[in-house]
Amino acid sequence: MTVVSPELLRRFDVPGPRYTSYPTADRFVEAFRDREYVLALTQRRLGGATALPLSIYVHIPFCESLCYYCACNKIITKHHERAELYLDYLGKEVDLHVAQLGTGQPVSQLHLGGGTPTFLSDDGLRRLMAMLQRSFALTPGGEYSIEIDPRTVDAGRLALLAELGFNRLSFGVQDFDPKVQKAVHRIQPAEQVFALVETARTLGFESVNVDLIYGLPRQTPESFDKTLALVEQLRPDRIALYAYAHLPDRFKPQRRIHAEELPGAEAKLSMLSRSLDALMGAGYVYVGMDHFALPTDALAVAKRQGRLHRNFQGYSTQPDCDLIGLGVSGIGRIGATYSQNAKTLEEYYDFLDRGRLPVVRGLALSRDDLIRRAVIMALMCQGELLFEPVEQAWLIDFRKYFAAELEQLEGLAAHGLVVLGPEGIQVTAMGWFFVRGIAMVFDRYLQADRNRARFSRII
Repeated sequence: MTVVSPELLRRFDVPGPRYTSYPTADRFVEAFRDREYVLALTQRRLGGATALPLSIYVHIPFCESLCYYCACNKIITKHHERAELYLDYLGKEVDLHVAQLGTGQPVSQLHLGGGTPTFLSDDGLRRLMAMLQRSFALTPGGEYSIEIDPRTVDAGRLALLAELGFNRLSFGVQDFDPKVQKAVHRIQPAEQVFALVETARTLGFESVNVDLIYGLPRQTPESFDKTLALVEQLRPDRIALYAYAHLPDRFKPQRRIHAEELPGAEAKLSMLSRSLDALMGAGYVYVGMDHFALPTDALAVAKRQGRLHRNFQGYSTQPDCDLIGLGVSGIGRIGATYSQNAKTLEEYYDFLDRGRLPVVRGLALSRDDLIRRAVIMALMCQGELLFEPVEQAWLIDFRKYFAAELEQLEGLAAHGLVVLGPEGIQVTAMGWFFVRGIAMVFDRYLQADRNRARFSRII
């Protein structure tokens, strides 16, 4: 693999967004609320878009124990009865959507995230899926996935998930090293994960993903090599490899992590470089930024065919489509709008008690936002941007419209991160390490606001 020099690291390893959307969620405004969201749903219905498949994300916020690295919106509790009340309110939120869109909207992608979705009991999972299937039409061949804490499931629960229609599983592993697991308060033996993945394969799940995190306390490049070796033995269909972002001022649980135990920037870079080398050497396709897949997996196929997309759950094979975010803090996208639900249970419940959708902030995208989103997603997903398709789609002269950005890219080209040609922009092998930084050049909001401390560093 290409080796990133310390000089490049110092220059380009800066804080920046992950671009699961553009504009990014920190640009959402409170002037966009439930009334504006209802208008977007109405426009979808009246515009005839109801025949196009939806994507649905359901946020389950509950966890039994706290993982110190976590930056998700979660509620730590052992009182599982709280989930029953939560499902009551999810039902109300689904009913409000059906009132706007009608029953039977086709859905080609469903993802349960959290928190810990498998915090729900077997009956709770049945109830949730029955609610969704009663209100929407889950299309054959769609992607129906759920995030799993290996400590909360056994073979019987995996069989139930298969019975309920889930065809993709994502196991949160992070690191197999017991010392690292202890430092982040998440103990789960490798044998447990291996047994669950073997069961998932026996049950016929189409794809199994494993999440890893590098940059955690007590990790070293050598210790992470051992985790990678175990992952190679496990051979999941997909691997998500995330850089740990230590932002204790924003995420209170991270204050329990001892900063002096965190690996430095060069050690993190070594972990990333060695991970790329090991996983690609084991036959995985580098999909981009933080995702790997076996060549036969749908994600790798989409990458080869230029059909890769990116949404709030990361890289996706599903076409660019409207997304309904259900549950506390759920983020959605309808037409040229983004929206986010209330972040606390109290506020979420209060909205629904008053018969209102719980949207508290969002954004209506401008034409410039849409053009820049197309550019950024092309770079993030394909590593390539051709000028002519953008010019034809948006009736602009790319070189004039983005004159300042192209000038800024010349500096990145001089360091070998991109190739600028007469017909477009190509991200190099070295540039993939810094693809977020390349995308940042086209982020109008970020260029005007140099306060980037709220974001994680690129590497």
